[in-house]
Amino acid sequence: MKNRKVYLTAFCGVAVAMNIVLGIITSALGIPLYLDTLGTVLTAALFGPVPGVIVGALSNIITGLIYSVSDIPFCLVNMAVGLIVGLVGKKFKWTFVSALITGLVLSFVCPAIGTPIGIFVYGGLNGSFSDVLVMSLVQSGHDIFQASFLRNVASNLIDKIGTCIIAWALIRAIPMQFLANFKKNNESA
Repeated sequence: MKNRKVYLTAFCGVAVAMNIVLGIITSALGIPLYLDTLGTVLTAALFGPVPGVIVGALSNIITGLIYSVSDIPFCLVNMAVGLIVGLVGKKFKWTFVSALITGLVLSFVCPAIGTPIGIFVYGGLNGSFSDVLVMSLVQSGHDIFQASFLRNVASNLIDKIGTCIIAWALIRAIPMQFLANFKKNNESA
């Protein structure tokens, strides 16, 4: 018996786990491609903004409860990813070009949301080597928002564009038979 809601709920659960696990792995490896929003992007591109926002929120809330409650406000960034990708996915076909442009847009939107949160929660520093850049920009006359925002845009250009392109490639690789499980006309009464 096929049930769209069950499939969608299971997919969202896997997407939340994917965000958490990939975030932990890439953080431990110290690479600039964080991939902690890949599950959000996949969900939003395939199923729209509401499931994307839910996956984004749950990913950060669960991670925050596991590691540090002060990270929970950053769920707003992941929720924005779900909203924007979901809207793009509904309006346009999720192609390489739309993924690239969406990743570029997210590279600026996410720091615009996350930088004030980071300044409020952590004083604009994130405990990484890039804090040297932030401090040197502050010492050269930029305020902490500008310095932190510029650092965040630089890292997000790699992360968000990379994440959106990886999501595009994964979606192309998903068998149509699997995606058919999510269509409303396959629901059994």
